[in-house]
Amino acid sequence: MADPEERTEQAIEVRQITDVHSNWNDEGSGEPGKFSFQLILDDGAEEYVIRPTPQDSKVIIKLLGSSKSHYFDLQREAFIANEISLGS
Repeated sequence: MADPEERTEQAIEVRQITDVHSNWNDEGSGEPGKFSFQLILDDGAEEYVIRPTPQDSKVIIKLLGSSKSHYFDLQREAFIANEISLGS
């Protein structure tokens, strides 16, 4: 049986994204490549990899650059941007 601390860690569904590693893979001559982002959550407490389309990758990069903090909902597999700066 899991101890109380371990059960608490398992119950957390939304974590702060504290670092992001990006990657692009060549899928062969003439084929479109594939993007992936490794989300480091709560300073390494958990990691999650997303593989968005090239168009979605552009949106994610813009959200990362225009918001003060970012979260990831593990249950819903949702990226959440907080305090977005709309610019002028």
